[in-house]
Amino acid sequence: MHTTLRATARTDGPHARIAQPDLELVAVPRDESFKVWSHGYPYRTVRWHFHPEYEIQLITSTTGKYFVGDYIGNFAPGNLVMVGSNLPHNWVSNVPHGEHVEERCLILQFDAGFIAHAIQAFPELKRVELLLDASRRGVLFTPETGAAVEPVMREMLCANGIRRLTLFLALFDLLVQSVAPVTLASAAYCADPARYAESRINHVLSYLGKNLSQELRETELAELAGQSVSAFSRYFRRHTGVPFVQYVNRLRINLACQLLMSGELNITDICYQVGFNNLSNFNRQFLSLKGMSPSRWRACQRLNAASANDSRGAAHVANAFEAHDGH
Repeated sequence: MHTTLRATARTDGPHARIAQPDLELVAVPRDESFKVWSHGYPYRTVRWHFHPEYEIQLITSTTGKYFVGDYIGNFAPGNLVMVGSNLPHNWVSNVPHGEHVEERCLILQFDAGFIAHAIQAFPELKRVELLLDASRRGVLFTPETGAAVEPVMREMLCANGIRRLTLFLALFDLLVQSVAPVTLASAAYCADPARYAESRINHVLSYLGKNLSQELRETELAELAGQSVSAFSRYFRRHTGVPFVQYVNRLRINLACQLLMSGELNITDICYQVGFNNLSNFNRQFLSLKGMSPSRWRACQRLNAASANDSRGAAHVANAFEAHDGH
């Protein structure tokens, strides 16, 4: 059973208006075709938001209400939903204030280009197109499908190489065979990313994503948003969950990780390319977010890559890694 938001909910006065969804920047690793991750609750992305990528989300703990387009429903563990490109969505858990849940959900995100190329390369994937089309309004699967999908998504969290792809295919095999999936948003609902992007915060977030390598001052972004610095600081934190500088550093470190995995640039070059103006600050921020130095993080990635290709090569890298780690 579900309800849809009435049009009057948007016009019953300034306090009843439904907020514009925030743009979430989804960073798919450069050497991967899709992103698989999990998070707890509360968490910074738990807000009314959208992104160009398709998303499959499985709730593993907590109950609450979820919102997809103009749909409102109740969720519990086993709730499995696929949302299409730019469709606003949010899951709000019934968790007492001050308490924290370690894992609330498992998430798979992928862009339209990746899945379109996959379907073109493998005609057997043609049935997926119907699911992609239905996801424009959001698709709810049965609890039985949610239970079947959970071990697949959980293994995907740590899988590497071809195994990730086989699990991706196994997941979609389960989805296309699911009995009577339900579309969520009404047929009249139309996602409008161009209109969402007009909001201040999305204009700011889009600017940040395109200018990470440049010097970014909160005063300049406040001017871009048409606000005072103090008002912008409160506004930014309310929408993203973190202060401006912390948000920018997180984006820059994520970009640095992609460059570290490519292996083409040295760490000093990466530091400046992602927008840090000195190496010591870059190392400090990287350690804070990733729990290790950039050089150690790259060594771990090389060990991981070597183990997938050649156990003898992995042993060689492991020895080098241990030697490096001992300094």
